[in-house]
Amino acid sequence: MPLIAKVHIATRFRNGKTILQSSFCNQPYKLADITEDRKEQRLRLMMMCSSPGILDGDDYDIVIDVNEQCELELQTQSFQRLFTMKKGAKQKMQVNIAAGGSLKFLPHPVVPHEGAIYASSYSIYLHANSSLLWGEVISCGRKLNGEVFRFTSYQNTTSVYMAGKLVIKENILLQPAKMDLQAIGQLEGYTHQATLLYINDAVDIFSIMEALHSYLLPQQDVAFGVSQLPVKGIIIRLMGYKAGQLHEILLQAATTIENHNQQTLKPEEYVA
Repeated sequence: MPLIAKVHIATRFRNGKTILQSSFCNQPYKLADITEDRKEQRLRLMMMCSSPGILDGDDYDIVIDVNEQCELELQTQSFQRLFTMKKGAKQKMQVNIAAGGSLKFLPHPVVPHEGAIYASSYSIYLHANSSLLWGEVISCGRKLNGEVFRFTSYQNTTSVYMAGKLVIKENILLQPAKMDLQAIGQLEGYTHQATLLYINDAVDIFSIMEALHSYLLPQQDVAFGVSQLPVKGIIIRLMGYKAGQLHEILLQAATTIENHNQQTLKPEEYVA
């Protein structure tokens, strides 16, 4: 039976820390507070899922509200598997980051099985002095099972708004039976891809780009590009052969950004 799953998370800033103001989730989700240092400002939550993956007909609806001055880091528990489907499954996520708030979300890679049909949409609303670290990793499928690009369709649309205005629109559409994913301008022989978005009005984007180039250049068996966004931010594109490797690179790139900010910004200016 298809799952109609909903998750709603809202944070609140109190006594110098981010706390969970309210939350709701139904099966198969469960939220866990994994914050280790209870004195730090950031709240770390993990979305735990009892389902082995997303099945045909599943419909997921997630809303994240990061209120003023709050810092939220949202994590996932494991790789997200998209099983064989006939009709397809979908997921929708809406993120609202209020003034001075920040969100870090680098979920585990997506693994579409043979015949998977999946569409996701992300709408992210930023306000004054808010910050976003957002990533994703898409694999070719179960590579060791011989399911390289054997899924039917994978689509992911990401829309970022600032002060109500659309500033970034990304639409990833992969349909292996209808397009040559190994062609020039596509994956060109690589099997996995990843994206990292970082937006923050309070930082020096060019010095961050230099730091990221220094980190990414020695990485083996990957191709990458770091570009400036039309707003104050950057986007990293990665292509490689291993989902775990790309996910680890995104995590380390995010750490590079955060460490750079701590070294260059005064404490009162820093928004993670």
